[in-house]
Amino acid sequence: MKVIQNANLRDYNTFGMDVSCKCLYLVETAVDIPALFEKGTFDSEYMMLGDGSNVLFTKPFQGAVIKMVTKGIAKLDEDADNVWLNVAAGEKWEDFVEHCIQNQYYGVENLIGIPGLVGSSPVQNIGAYGVEVKDVIEEVRGWRISAKSPFAFRNEDCQFSYRSSVFKTGLKGDCLITDVVFKLKKKEDYHISYQGLADELQKSDLSLSLRRVADAVVAVRNSKLPDIRQYGCAGSFFKNPIVEKDVLDTLRKEFPHMVSYPSGDGKVKLAAGQLIDLAGMKGVREGNVGVWPHQALVIVNYGNATGDEVVAFYRKVQKNVMERFGIRIEPEVNVI
Repeated sequence: MKVIQNANLRDYNTFGMDVSCKCLYLVETAVDIPALFEKGTFDSEYMMLGDGSNVLFTKPFQGAVIKMVTKGIAKLDEDADNVWLNVAAGEKWEDFVEHCIQNQYYGVENLIGIPGLVGSSPVQNIGAYGVEVKDVIEEVRGWRISAKSPFAFRNEDCQFSYRSSVFKTGLKGDCLITDVVFKLKKKEDYHISYQGLADELQKSDLSLSLRRVADAVVAVRNSKLPDIRQYGCAGSFFKNPIVEKDVLDTLRKEFPHMVSYPSGDGKVKLAAGQLIDLAGMKGVREGNVGVWPHQALVIVNYGNATGDEVVAFYRKVQKNVMERFGIRIEPEVNVI
């Protein structure tokens, strides 16, 4: 385990915020975890950090940052239809998806291109193009900090919901995830009903394959999203709001093309990006911060923006959407 005192976190968050932390622990093997308890790491302020792709730092963090950098993808079991993989929390999500594509394992190809680590995927219940990671997670393993002991949560224990889980709600800050077990299919099973993805696939007469679907997802993402190597951002900044069906009916009287998706219990999910666009904020830039011109869900750090500048700007976006539609859109990004 590597320990860095007064570490600069600029290279550890995709927004590129130039902040520091009191101490950074880079956990290279799960065997190191008991030492964190012995050192009293969790006795004062601390936070777990994945790849920093869903966090906005607004100030230096006056505590310990724990980052899993463990590696490993191991096959636990398989049968004629499925395969079970145990993946270390420190694996890059992108590398795991590529591993699945190369081995013809179906289930995560729609999630290609999402930045972050495997260990962060269940916390946020990452999703894209009609697929959520909860659909393929069998088990999440790690350590309960309050109990100082290992845990293994089955899928149903994780309380997955839209962009959320028990790790983000009831057990927030109390779980250090070490491994995620995935159940993937070995036979063709595609999810291509998402309109943008379906349109991209129709551009050629090539037959469907894992690589073909993954390439189409990448093409759609690249047409809408900024390259985080050039522009600081955290992907989709806002969650799609869930409202009652009658709210949608009222909105469609003025906006007949309002996009919506079923969300259960008689509710519907609206497209936050469309609301931001219709509120006149798509492509708006103020100084070093702005809404990406090609995807209104994305807030971009164009230069050396501070966390406070980003916060002030996203609140302005919220305010404009609220004034236009009476709907509050909430950040998907964790603001620290």
